[in-house]
Amino acid sequence: MSQYLLERLQAPGVIVADGATGTMLQSAGLPVGTAPERWVWERPEEITKLHRAYLEAGAEILLTCTFGGSLPRLAREGLADHADEVNRRAAELAREVADGRAFVAGDIGPTGELMAPLGTLSFSEAVEIFQRQATALAQAGVDLFQIETMSALEEIRAAVEGARRADPDKPIFATMSFDSGGRTMMGVRPEDAAELLRSLDVTAMGANCGREVEETATAARIMHELAPEIPTIVKPNAGLPRMEGDRPVYDLTPEALADYARQWAAEGFKIIGGCCGTTPEHIRAIVRALRET
Repeated sequence: MSQYLLERLQAPGVIVADGATGTMLQSAGLPVGTAPERWVWERPEEITKLHRAYLEAGAEILLTCTFGGSLPRLAREGLADHADEVNRRAAELAREVADGRAFVAGDIGPTGELMAPLGTLSFSEAVEIFQRQATALAQAGVDLFQIETMSALEEIRAAVEGARRADPDKPIFATMSFDSGGRTMMGVRPEDAAELLRSLDVTAMGANCGREVEETATAARIMHELAPEIPTIVKPNAGLPRMEGDRPVYDLTPEALADYARQWAAEGFKIIGGCCGTTPEHIRAIVRALRET
């Protein structure tokens, strides 16, 4: 499947990825503040149900429920002793649903720790953390690694290196999260991200999460302009959330996101999906819109 993915990236057309995991599981009853990875362990049927909904909506890439699957994050959930097993099981759940009809991306998010010198996490320690997670995902047969929602250059560099050590032949998608002002939380510009990720020879790169849709798209657009030879990823949130009680509510409709998707496809973006607040209906609308283009 990894070789087929590389062929698809070179062929005409857009590859549609799935949407949100965390907010979707919260709508299914996951308590706010609880890591989605806990349900990999405790309620795997909810994970497979979500994967199946995205597959049926037309997604060609399913992300494993491992965004917070690094050892530091799992340790906060009391799952440190089961870190490898959680990652392997999450990949198995996605593979069972994909069954050769979609690519399975091993999702790797930030550790939640500050890198030195701002924090105490050294580069070598970060590489080891990411390598361990990527190894477990690779052992369970993911087709690619999806490193996402990164805000620091050194952390995304460590994640790419850790993934390469785990499986040097596995494709790597890498995205950063850009906020207002066009920079990540750690001050990284899209230009800086594009330069680094191009030098690291990642398979695809772009922007995900962030705040407003256009802010995420603008960051991805800048990266695309600077490195047009590398497939561009855009996976925005469903707009800026507002709070209803203790839960975030996202107002961007599936039809509105589909309109954006048409525009991004025309601009040459290769992988289009969604992040926080997006649903299988958003993905279905994107698929429908792109088929009509």
